[in-house]
Amino acid sequence: MSTLEEQIDLGVPMDTAWDCLHRVETYPRFLGGVREARPAGEHGAHLDVDAGGLAQELEAQISDRGKENVMEWQTTSGPDLAGTFSLLPIDREHTRLQARIEYDPGAVTEAFGGPKGFAQATAIERLVRSDLEQFKELVEQGR
Repeated sequence: MSTLEEQIDLGVPMDTAWDCLHRVETYPRFLGGVREARPAGEHGAHLDVDAGGLAQELEAQISDRGKENVMEWQTTSGPDLAGTFSLLPIDREHTRLQARIEYDPGAVTEAFGGPKGFAQATAIERLVRSDLEQFKELVEQGR
């Protein structure tokens, strides 16, 4: 498994960012390649994804460590992906979002195509960075 960690500072209180992370239907607005997302059961999400021209349907299980302000997710169908979103207060009006993504490079290449090795890691890093920037824009505009 490979691990990628990124972070971004948001100009919103922690509870605002927490609420936005949990609105599954907004995922297409900030997650690259997600065409549609909807809740699936009490703690799940169904995602219709377009990655590299390949249509995929993914199911993910979402759990919270609410006292720690951590949201964990794990795919239950499709490529083996997992991650966490951790929120840390900077002050009353600013929050740091830390994203940690765990993935099997071979499974990602097999499921979605694309580059291998260092080029794949760089592409995933750019995608996650872009997703965080889009989330920042969404959450700050929604204030």
